[in-house]
Order: sequence, then C-alpha cells, then structure tokens
Amino acid sequence: MKKIIMLVLVATGFLFAQEFVGVKKCKSCHNKSKTGAQYKVWEGTAHAKAFETLKTDAALEAAKKAGVKGNPWEAPECLRCHTTGFGAGGYEVKDEAFWNPADDDRAGKKAAKRMAGLQSVGCEACHGPGSKYKKKKVMQAVYNGEMDGASVGLVTPTEKTCVGCHNEDSPSFKGFDFAERVKVIAHPYPDDMAK
Repeated sequence: MKKIIMLVLVATGFLFAQEFVGVKKCKSCHNKSKTGAQYKVWEGTAHAKAFETLKTDAALEAAKKAGVKGNPWEAPECLRCHTTGFGAGGYEVKDEAFWNPADDDRAGKKAAKRMAGLQSVGCEACHGPGSKYKKKKVMQAVYNGEMDGASVGLVTPTEKTCVGCHNEDSPSFKGFDFAERVKVIAHPYPDDMAK
C-alpha cells in the first residue's frame, strides 16, 4: 500500500511540476525597450556566456586543477552553475543525435531548441522554471499585483540565490559582493509598464 501511495504522490508531483522553458521563451516578451529589454541586458552579461566559457583553455586548466574528470562542458560539477536547471529538470548532457534531429522530426527540433536555451545561466536559473509564468497574461497579473509570482513559481532572486554558485566551491571564485554584482545584472521593468 505504501508503494502505491508513493507512486501516486510522485506521479502527481510530475503532473504539477514546473518545467524549464529556455531563455528564448523569455526573449519573446522581454526583448523590447518598452517592457524593459531584460533579455538585451542579460545578453551582455557573463551569465549569457557561462556555458561557452567552459570550452575555453582557462576553463580546461581550472577543471584539471580542480580534479574534474572529462570535459568541463559535460561535468556535473561545472554544469550545475554554468547552465540553467542542471540536475533539476533543466539542461542535460545530450549526444550528437539529440542535437541533430532529422529534418522531419519536429519534436526533436523543439527539444534541441529548448535545451540550447538552457545552455547558459539564463533567466530561469535565477527566477525559477518558467512554464507556469511564461504567458504575458500571467506576468502582467504578477506585475500589477493581482497575482503572487511565487504561486506560479516565479522567484525573486536574493543573495542566497546568487551564492548558490558564486562561492568558494568555484575554482574561479574571487569573492562576491552581492550589492555590487546585482547592479551589473540589473534589468528592471520600466515604471510606466503597468496598465
């Protein structure tokens, strides 16, 4: 009986679980100056290039010194902070076949596009999986105070969010001043956006 109850609870959890949608979904609404151009701000940050940095000579050297086995762009200890949602239903290491679906494989192309949108420290790395808040209607209700963002999985990042990755476990850690670093990535909504 306990096994059946556990299976029901796990299945229910999957039905209501949030899904990471990828940064391109966020871009569709958060790219225009009228709404704050948050995507454009993000694009100019190190977060946007976090995955690609894992392929640099410096990253290879740091990974070697840290005892990482294999390539840093495939190592869980690196991907945890250089991608979105690794180990939590987000980015996953995939083989060549996944990244190159057949021309008529629409589902495969969609899956590869979503996964590519998780190859960085994207919006959802800080704000939580976006499947339940990605719609404009939901975001407008949150912005207007008609809905609590947390009820749809929208996270307001805090220092604790940031130090999950910006800490002594990182081989490139040189200290972290939350008040200063948050200014670098600031991407607020314009004051006149509310309807």
